[in-house]
Amino acid sequence: MKRILLLLSLTMLCMLGYSQKYAVVDSEYILKKIPNYKAALEQLDKLAQQYQSDVQQKFEGVDQAYRAYQAEKVLLTEAQKKNKEADLQQKELDANELQRKYFGPEGLMIKKREELLKPFYDQIFGAVKELATDGGYSLILDKANNPSVMFASPKIDKSDEVLQKLGYK
Repeated sequence: MKRILLLLSLTMLCMLGYSQKYAVVDSEYILKKIPNYKAALEQLDKLAQQYQSDVQQKFEGVDQAYRAYQAEKVLLTEAQKKNKEADLQQKELDANELQRKYFGPEGLMIKKREELLKPFYDQIFGAVKELATDGGYSLILDKANNPSVMFASPKIDKSDEVLQKLGYK
C-alpha cells in the first residue's frame, strides 16, 4: 500500500513538473489596433485600384481594336487581315502580361504587400515570442482565421499583452 501511494505521489510530482502552459492570440485584433497598419492597407487598396484601372484600360483598348477590325474586315485583303489579327493577338498578350505583372503570383501587388505588411507581422511575431519566453508558454496559437481553434477561453487570450509589448493600448 505504501508503495502504491509513493508511486502515485511520484507520478503526480512528475506530471506537475511537465505541465505545459498554452495561450492564444488574435493577430487580426492586434493588427486592427495598430494605426500604421490601417494606413498601409489603405495604401495597398489605392495601388490595387490604380493597377486595376491600368489593366482595364488595356483590355478596353484591345476590345476597341477588335471591334474596329470586325467593322473593316470585309474591306481588307488577306495579308492585311493577317497583320491586323497578329496585331490584335499581340495587344491581348500585352494586356495579359500587364495583368500578370501587377497581380500575378510574383507581381507588384504581392511584392508591395510584403514590403508594407511584413514589418507588422515581424513585430507581432517578436512580441509573441517574447511573451512565450517570459511567461513560460509551450504553445501560443493564433486564433485569427484558424478553423482548427474552435474555442479558446478568454483567460488564455494574450492579445492585449502582445499589444502592450508592442507599445499600444
